[in-house]
Order: sequence, then C-alpha cells, then structure tokens
Amino acid sequence: MGFPQKESSIMTAPCPILSRGVELPTGREHFGVLRESADALHHLDELRQRLDDDGYLYLPGFWSRESVREVRLSVLRQLAALGCLDPAKPFEEGWSNADVPPPAQARTSPLDQCDPRMMSLLYGSRLLNLFAALLGGPVLHYDFTWFRTHARGLGTKSHCDIVFMGRGTFRVYTAWTPLGDIDRELGGLILLEGSHKKGDRLSPYLKQDVDTHCTNHPAARERGRLNPDGAIADDPESVRRRLGGRWLMADSYRMGDVLIFGMGLVHASLDNRSERIRISTDTRYQLARDAVDERWTGIPPIGHGPGAARGMIC
Repeated sequence: MGFPQKESSIMTAPCPILSRGVELPTGREHFGVLRESADALHHLDELRQRLDDDGYLYLPGFWSRESVREVRLSVLRQLAALGCLDPAKPFEEGWSNADVPPPAQARTSPLDQCDPRMMSLLYGSRLLNLFAALLGGPVLHYDFTWFRTHARGLGTKSHCDIVFMGRGTFRVYTAWTPLGDIDRELGGLILLEGSHKKGDRLSPYLKQDVDTHCTNHPAARERGRLNPDGAIADDPESVRRRLGGRWLMADSYRMGDVLIFGMGLVHASLDNRSERIRISTDTRYQLARDAVDERWTGIPPIGHGPGAARGMIC
C-alpha cells in the first residue's frame, strides 16, 4: 500500500549492541530496524498481511504516553518501597540500587500485578479490540501477566514462545509492552527476521514443552527436564547464522509502544548495560473459541512447576 519507512540509525550509532554478552554485528546484512505499522492501524487487511509476512506488528504510540506513565509510576513506587531504587537519582528514571536487586518476575515478587491501571492498559478494550479484528472473532487473554523488572545484566536467550505455552492453539500472540523509554543501553527486545517461516529448521525444537521431564531420569524431576529454560541457544549470533535473516529492533522503544508477534518467531533481548531498571510486560491473546493452555488460565494460573509437569520416557 506504499507506506513509507524511516531510515534506521542503529547501524551507524557508536554504541555496541550486546545480547548474552555477545556483540552483535550491525552491518546491513546482519541487523535492521523493525517495520513500523502504526500507519496501518486503520487498514486491517494490510495489518493482517504484515503479521503474516513479518511475523510481528510494531505499533509505536499505540497507547498515550500518559496512560503508560501512570502504570510506570505505580511500579516505581512499589520498587522504591522495596528499596530497589537509588534515592539519590531522579525517581522516574528508575535508577537501580545495586544492593537491592528488583524482583525479576511478578509471580514470585511482592509487586502488585493486579494494579488496576496496569490491568486496564494490558487487558482493556483498545488492545482486545485490535486482536479481535486481527483474528476475526472474540478473544481472550491469559490470566498470567509476565512482568519484568530487569536490572543491569544479560538479556534473555533466543527462544520461541510456543515451548512455554504450546498445549492449546498455536495461534496465540504475545504483546510486549515497554513501561518506559528503552534505549539500546537499557536493552529491549530483538526479533529474528523471517524466523516464523523457518519451522523446518527449528524442528524438533518447536515441539518441545519446558514442563516435560524424563520419568526414567535417575536424578530429581527438575534436573530431568528436557529444556527448562526453553532456549534455542545461548549465543544469539549463532542462532542468526543458523537460521538466516537479521536481528531486528527499534532505534529506541518508547512509552506507548506495543510489539505483537506469534508463537513461532525467534526473539531475545539485549543486555542491560545501564544502571537503570528496564520495566516491561509480556501478555498473551488468542481466539476465545480455540483450545487454551491450561497452565495460564484460572485464578491463580498453574504456571510452570510441579502442577504443570508431564512425564515421558526418554
């Protein structure tokens, strides 16, 4: 439809791009910028085509900055109460107290993931209506909210989401929401271009379930899990060389952005090389009529762990 795309400054910026401690090459054949699709929000056929072609939709400014800022401030107040913020630094910038690391995920942290502002943002009509239009029917969201507070350190390993939530339909979609501006030093999500169409090269990885364990393993059940962290590999550059394509990201993510992608798209995150805390959420959506992974519905959801275990002879 002739939607123009802006040029990226990623390849020309002096700051290196690191993931899992590996410096990623930023030549044009290795690294690129995400296609922005906010300009196509009122062109449903175009959005669907992009989701099919690219495996993702990057929607800058999907929400108002102020609505996301309210959620961010609520989270920061809770982090401050836990002693995780440096009181000598600007509050809204989220500078970390090196002596008190933030909880990594809401399910095991004191942070209140039922904050009504957060729930209204992530599960309100604006995003649900978008998914209903994209998928062609009423949708539901998982009851589990993946909430991230990532201090200085290594990013997430390369993986596909299907290995964590593959017991229902394959047509589940992730919405990654940065709760604050995220530059390359702070990190952020990277997607592997075209990897959602590389299922032949990713088999049998895509058939894995992180809660499957070997019943004939001589050690404890946890040690017998086949792939407990769900990773394809620790080195993101080795994954790119194996599958082809480029790692993609935004020049910078901003409050109000949302990044949507499917279960078979390879992604990872950059290392946080700053002294600030990176705050974001992952939430999941699907057609209500499709089968649902039982680990992620109900109050509270089962999630990963003993209640979700499945045994097999290895």
